[in-house]
Amino acid sequence: MRVWLKKYREDKGLIQQEVADASKIERAYYTMIENGCRKPSVLVAKRIGKTLDFDWTLFFEDERNDMKHLGRGDITPQQNSYQ
Repeated sequence: MRVWLKKYREDKGLIQQEVADASKIERAYYTMIENGCRKPSVLVAKRIGKTLDFDWTLFFEDERNDMKHLGRGDITPQQNSYQ
């Protein structure tokens, strides 16, 4: 699960359907991305990043680098794994 992605979405007060609509993808596909089952294309990563206001390249970095970009002390590395 991409806990960091869920946190960005929740911080914006959005539900998965709203992120999917704004990113021009199906809700089921967004859910798979958030759950860590799928990696988005560059185009989709850019759309999600723009919707949730984060650097889209986070999707393509290994999990050891995620914490440095998040700057969120409330997420532990174990919670932040992609599984």
